[in-house]
Amino acid sequence: MAKVLVLDVDGTLVDTNYHHALAWFRAFRGHGVTVPVWRLHRAIGMGGDQLVPEVAGREVEDACGDDVRAKWKELVDGMLPEVCALDGAHELLQAADDAGYRVVLASSGKPDHVDHYLDLIDGRELAADWTSSKDVEATKPEPDLLEVALEKVRGEEAVVIGDSVWDCVAARRIGLPSVGLLTGGFSAAELTDAGAARTFTDLRELRASLGELPFGASPR
Repeated sequence: MAKVLVLDVDGTLVDTNYHHALAWFRAFRGHGVTVPVWRLHRAIGMGGDQLVPEVAGREVEDACGDDVRAKWKELVDGMLPEVCALDGAHELLQAADDAGYRVVLASSGKPDHVDHYLDLIDGRELAADWTSSKDVEATKPEPDLLEVALEKVRGEEAVVIGDSVWDCVAARRIGLPSVGLLTGGFSAAELTDAGAARTFTDLRELRASLGELPFGASPR
């Protein structure tokens, strides 16, 4: 069976991390809670179900977590026209396909956001499948999303590729190696400390090293 690239989307293939951080900041402020943007950025890569209690505490989650997430979604919707594909995103997918890898996009984004990003990277014909927030109840750093992605696209070996420490933590929890990209604003040291076997500056550097990625046995 083919080797599988499990690719994150936000911050990995599309340049959205700082849009998300600002949207979360405004959503919290709208409910009387101020969370510093730098702290929000460190949590980007988590799904919204995990992010609210992580950065604001369980009391805020219980009091207004769903409302904050709804406002965040509204704010991000308004920012979608500003979002760009990261340089080399489509070319990476094409190179992976040419090399015989199967690509599954493991995103915890809202389904309509994922659809928009697929169009941005012209990825519908190159990705074997993809996920969104509707596929799981618990998002990264829980590994559920990766497990669903691997069920959609089976292979003997796989590697997780993402831009946040949460991608690396989720991969480690199911025994898969991970590769970190600096495109989301996390440092190489942070990604390595979270479990990344290798780090790359950007997608073009990653594409040049596709044949050297650290695959591991897919969970059964």
